[in-house]
Amino acid sequence: MNPAMKNSIEFKVYGREAMFTDPVSRIGGEKCSYHIPTYEALKGIAKSIYWKPTFIWVIDKVRIMKPIRTKTKCLKPLKYNRLKDEPPNSLAIYNYLYDVEYQVAAHFKWNEHRPELAQDQNEGKHYNVALRALNLGGRQDIFLGSRECQGYVEPCHFGEGNGEYDKISELAFGLTFHGFDYPDETGNEMFRSRFWNPKMVKGVISFIRPEDCTPEHCKPLHKMSVKPFGVDINQTAVINEEEVWQ
Repeated sequence: MNPAMKNSIEFKVYGREAMFTDPVSRIGGEKCSYHIPTYEALKGIAKSIYWKPTFIWVIDKVRIMKPIRTKTKCLKPLKYNRLKDEPPNSLAIYNYLYDVEYQVAAHFKWNEHRPELAQDQNEGKHYNVALRALNLGGRQDIFLGSRECQGYVEPCHFGEGNGEYDKISELAFGLTFHGFDYPDETGNEMFRSRFWNPKMVKGVISFIRPEDCTPEHCKPLHKMSVKPFGVDINQTAVINEEEVWQ
């Protein structure tokens, strides 16, 4: 962790199983995990550690520490579109990642589309609360892409230790889901999904910024309203957050 940067954290996240799928097509049917975590999944983990609508987490890079291995499970998911006389469940095979561990570098930036929260933009205090939350394993439960895949986080120094793919010069993964564009983060009322072409260089995947995803790799989904927030109305001011942790 770079002590000179008061808005960045580095953490290790690990778990028995992970399911990083394209959420556009994950409702119903059989699911198969990507071989690598998505930007959106890692952003969700950072938000589970500590988040306020005052800022946006940006995932800089992820390091793959353990071998990419998969396992299958036979499950009975609910049928969302079934006939009246059909059974409520169907048989399906889900393909999970198994025994995963990643190192993640991330930082937060102010959400400029939330001017009503400008008074809560105190970088040092948000940074201190984020570090305390990380040291305690996060404020909310950690999930590796899916609700049934429990994960765990702890602080680390990005690049420390030996990774399984440190000596692999380059490995490409094709077109992959990157993340979502939420109206309260973009100022656009359209909710969109983004895709990109990631590549791993010596075990590290450096993510492009959401705004750098090309238009042809972005898919409009539907319009979405923005939930209003206000300091001391439905959000605690960070100065009061810090008092709780002391």
